Amino acid sequence: MARMFRALFALALATAVSQVSYAQKKYGPGVTDTEIKIGSTNPYSGPASAYGVIGRAESAYFKMINDQGGINGRKINFISLDDGYSPPRTVEQEQVLFLAGTLGTPPNSAIHKYVNAKGVPHIFVNTGATKWGDPKNFPWTMGFNINYQAEGRIYANYILDTKPDAKIAILFQNDDYGKDYVKGLKDGLGDKAAKMIVAEASYEVTDPTIDSQIVTLKASGADTFYNVTTPKFAAQAIRRVYDMGWKPLHVLNNVSYSVGSVLTPAGLEKSVGLITAAYTKDPVDPQWKNDPGFKEYAAWFKKYYPEGEINDSFNVAGYLIAQGVVHVLKACGDDLSRENVMRQMTSIKDLQLPMMLPGIKWNTSPDDYFLIESAQLARFDGKEWARFGKIIGK
Repeated sequence: MARMFRALFALALATAVSQVSYAQKKYGPGVTDTEIKIGSTNPYSGPASAYGVIGRAESAYFKMINDQGGINGRKINFISLDDGYSPPRTVEQEQVLFLAGTLGTPPNSAIHKYVNAKGVPHIFVNTGATKWGDPKNFPWTMGFNINYQAEGRIYANYILDTKPDAKIAILFQNDDYGKDYVKGLKDGLGDKAAKMIVAEASYEVTDPTIDSQIVTLKASGADTFYNVTTPKFAAQAIRRVYDMGWKPLHVLNNVSYSVGSVLTPAGLEKSVGLITAAYTKDPVDPQWKNDPGFKEYAAWFKKYYPEGEINDSFNVAGYLIAQGVVHVLKACGDDLSRENVMRQMTSIKDLQLPMMLPGIKWNTSPDDYFLIESAQLARFDGKEWARFGKIIGK
């Protein structure tokens, strides 16, 4: 607790630094003529450490930007700390202009009210919890991922269309992240939810395994499995379902769809038939081999992130978040105040980044804080995710 309060005091001190003006320039905390300091936390250790590659990818992208001269002559000083996916540790920050790409619903929930009370931009939050899109009550926070409830409704519609008599079993992480996904599915099923959902089981992020939950869910007689888990538990669930001989329609949430970090550890042969919703290009998909956007990504990866695993799609998330940060900073020009950062974040129009799926663009407004609002269903064929159907959403 002492450590937490020291960290809180440090961040409070940083936010209290008055905005400084130099001629036509307007600087917030962490900004000078030569530097822009940005903060983040990622789980480089702990139960969600598979996501740590996202922060490493962000760092590698900012290194490229700095090698190219930075943003209007200012180098990005990206400070990404390990929070171990533990909420109390997430408050640890240094003096920064804003927070970007902080990962996980529980850790971000720990700082949500605090950063908004202090007026610290809390942007590209790397979770899809619905509460990151609440400009009225939390005007300084904006998410990155597709809204979990919206994603849940996509799966509900798919089940209703293809398996209207499904008996659904749900496994979910017992926090806002898991509950958001479950709510989305139930909302999408509507008045059929009570009849179609035959079993639910939750797990804590500190649990060693989810084996007992899978046994219980299989025993319910369910023929459809809604798998709402983070990478470690997703791999366990996929493997356990297969090894038990249970053969449900297996729907996996997007946050664990990485071939490199989840499906490979689970067993590619055990992952065949999984359904998910995708909105970024999968680096293992051969259709992107000659795609200009993927070629650019692969060249960056080879030069700036050679220690990484290019087949791990979580790296794509880090790449996109970093590109989003650069887009916003360029739009800010010499007005690098916290207020202007939020003005630019809420003014993104039809931004099509190279590693997003074709047709899926970023849009925000002062009244709409949801950055990504569409996706396409995909089925894993043993090697890559094969997309099918139309783009769903806005």
